[in-house]
Formats: sequence, C-alpha cells, structure tokens
Amino acid sequence: MKKITTMLGSVLLVSMLAACGNESPDNGENTTGPIHVDQPTNSGKGNMERGFEVLTEGLKSPWAIDFSGDLIYISERDGAIVRMKDGRLTRQKLQLSSPVKQEGEGGLLGFVLTADFSTTKEAYIYYTYEKGDELFNRVAIIAENGDASGWEEKRILLDGIPGASNHDGGRLAIGPDQCLYITTGDAQHEDHAQDLDSLAGKILRMAADGSVPEDNPFDGSYVYSYGHRNPQGLAWNNKGELFSSEHGPSSVPGGHDELNKIEPGLNYGWPEVIGDERKEGMTPPVYHTGDDTLAPSGMTANDRGEWLVTGLRGESLVKFAPDGSTHEVLITSEGRLRDVKIHNDAVYVITNNTDGRGDPGKGDDRLIRLTGH
Repeated sequence: MKKITTMLGSVLLVSMLAACGNESPDNGENTTGPIHVDQPTNSGKGNMERGFEVLTEGLKSPWAIDFSGDLIYISERDGAIVRMKDGRLTRQKLQLSSPVKQEGEGGLLGFVLTADFSTTKEAYIYYTYEKGDELFNRVAIIAENGDASGWEEKRILLDGIPGASNHDGGRLAIGPDQCLYITTGDAQHEDHAQDLDSLAGKILRMAADGSVPEDNPFDGSYVYSYGHRNPQGLAWNNKGELFSSEHGPSSVPGGHDELNKIEPGLNYGWPEVIGDERKEGMTPPVYHTGDDTLAPSGMTANDRGEWLVTGLRGESLVKFAPDGSTHEVLITSEGRLRDVKIHNDAVYVITNNTDGRGDPGKGDDRLIRLTGH
C-alpha cells in the first residue's frame, strides 16, 4: 500500500457493482415559500490562472451538488435546497415529517436526484433529526413542487441511522447499477463500526425503491461494507470501481485520512486498525495521509480515471492520478471545500467556510467552476 504525504494530506477510495430498480412515494409536513436571490456570476478571489469562475455567492453551509441539464441543485445544512438556473438562485424550503436538526456536523447533508428526475421530479436526501434527546439520520425521497418553489417529503426509505453532533457521514450517490449508496459515520460510538446490526460506521446499499438488494453481502441487510469512521465521499471511476474518502481520527495519533477501495462485505478496520496497521480479516486503505490531515469530503472521477477530492481542514481540491501515484493541487486559497462534481466537462466545487469551523470571508460560501482540468 502507498502513503501519500503532502501539505494537505491524503484521500480514500472504494470499489464494487451489482443490480437495482426504481419506484415512487407517499407523505409530508410544512414550511414557507422560496427566497429568490440574484447573484453575480463573475466575482471571486481569482484562484487559478486558467478556467476559474465563481458562479454564485452567499450559500449557507452547502453540502452536496447535483445537476439536471442546465439546472444546479445544492443542499444547505440548515434544511434548504438552492436551485440555480441562468445565474438566478431560488432557496427552496423543505416540507419534512421531522424538522432538520442542524447540530455540529448534522443537518441536511446528502442530496442526489433520482435517475428519472426529469419525469418524477424526485430526489433522495439524507438528514439529521431529533427524537427525544437523541439524534438520528434518515434517507427519504422528496418531490419538487410543480412551480419549483420547494420540496415535499414523499416517503422515508431508511430511518433510525444513529446520529450525533459529529461523525454523521451523509453522502448519497447512485451507482452504475442504479442502486443508492449511502455513507454513515460511527456517530461518535466507535463500536458501531464493527457491529453488523448497527447502520452506523457503514457504507449502505439500497435498491432505488428503498428495498434491500438481493445480492447485498449480508442477507436482508443494507450493509455493504463496514468498519468505517466517517466516510463522506463516494465516486466510481471509468472502470466502474467505487471509491470513498474517509476521515481519520481527530485525537492521537490524528491524521490517517483514508482512501478505501470498497468491496462488498469487507471490513475496513475502524477502530481496530488505522494506517499501515494490519489485523486478520480487515482491509487496509489504498492510501492514507499518515500524520497529516486533509479531512476529505466530496470526490469524483473524470473520464481519464483521475480522482478529484475536496479537503475541509486541508482547504484544497486535489487531482490524483488513477493509481494515486501523482497529484496536482487545483485550488488552495478558497478555504474549506465540501463537494466536487463534473458536469459538461467542467468541475464544480462548493466551499464550506460558513460551517462553523471555517473562516468565512465576504461572499462565502461559493460555487466555483473550473474548466481546462
């Protein structure tokens, strides 16, 4: 295994495939209408000499990006979804069965449009809510209103995922098999990661209709892989291999952010092993950062199989060769970076300086577009 040590740290990967389906929903609650904000499309700090453009400013703790044609959607952790078309933003409200609980790293996190969004206007979300004095996360299907003023929760697909003020995971991604993949953190209880009866500290896989795929590795379970601390990135390369980025321990020894290649049913070791440590039955990371910290979040792959990974504490966007042997830093002066996507040959990145851990400047947070990379 290779270790990459840079001024920002390292990343992690994940791999697999199988087969899934599609369906529709039912149910909801209540909030207010949209807020329209006209945004400049040519402001910014001028980070790169080639193809750097700030598309919009004023985002509030943005977490995930997705696209439908020329529409851009961005989830915000306080429970709103930003819809951007032709440089104009609409901050859409959500009608949910339980209010979003924005506490620590929790809130409205993962957001991904369904494969048939153009006809159903539906999306999957991952959000934190409070029940009694406990925090939980859930996955639900929401539908956009006919006038695009907001979204309504139609059906809860998976409930009771352990939550906490930290380590909530939250990334959603639809695989080449049309299954929905979900990252969950250990919810600050390390033992959850090794417990196959817990949904925490896992990568989960579900069919498009919310059911458990028959070919999942554990009979009747959404669990696809386990032994994870706080994975926040999911992406497939041009070979159909899935990769995931994962946060290493915050306390001693610190660092050890990972890139794991995920195979069905494998145990990735947390909290029993980190870095180069080995234990029978546990799969080591493909890469780790050693004592350095990137705090990797979103990731994607281009058509050359290169990996683009955002860093929160590492405050950078890094492009890795397909085998991770070389890398290039694409962004370094925009602060914390949360998610990255490729759309129409351009790279889109959201900053995350208003999340309570950054140093927000004028205009934060931002949606940035890179071309020529």
